Parts: sequence; structure tokens; C-alpha cells
Amino acid sequence: MVEKMSRNQPAPHCPLETALSLIGGKWKGVILYRLIGNTLRFGELRKIMPTVTQRMLTKQLRELEADELILREVYRQVPPKVEYSLTDKSVALQPILLALESWGAEYHKVRNC
Repeated sequence: MVEKMSRNQPAPHCPLETALSLIGGKWKGVILYRLIGNTLRFGELRKIMPTVTQRMLTKQLRELEADELILREVYRQVPPKVEYSLTDKSVALQPILLALESWGAEYHKVRNC
């Protein structure tokens, strides 16, 4: 059974298409990986991902939030404080993200990167 896509996209015909449409792209997987076991603020994410632009990080965070893969918690204080963490749905992605990290490390060894 294919779930309805949250950003008005046509539903993919394949579960792999569904998964990749939710976490695909250059930054979504990295954001999810960085949030494993962490709750981070926007500025902290920027520091550990220095090559992502502010605009792109904001866009990717909004999409992940819309897809219920991250939780955005706003604290009503001055200055405003916003924290991001994984949702129960995205916690299930942890083994996949860690396996991708391991695969990437092996790939780098073989390629002498």
C-alpha cells in the first residue's frame, strides 16, 4: 500500500520511490543522520554542515517536517529558540542511515578518497 505524498506529489508506484522521494536529495539524509541521538538548533546544523546554504537547509528542514520525519519545536522566548529532532517515523531510518555511512566509508577506502 502506498501512502499519499504530503507535498501534493503523485504517489510513486514503488515503495522504494516513496522512500527516496522522502529522503532523497543531497541534504535530507545528512540532516537525518546528524539528528540521530541529537536535538539540534538551526545554527548547530549549519556548523556541522558548512557547505549547505541557509536557504537550502531551511527548505530541506521544512520538507522533512511536512513529511513528519523531523520535529520542529519552537520555544517562545527572546530570542526565539527552535530545535529539531527525529520523530518516531524517522527513528526507523537510523539503521539505514548508519549502513549508508558504513558503505560510504568503504567506498572511500576503495577509491582512495
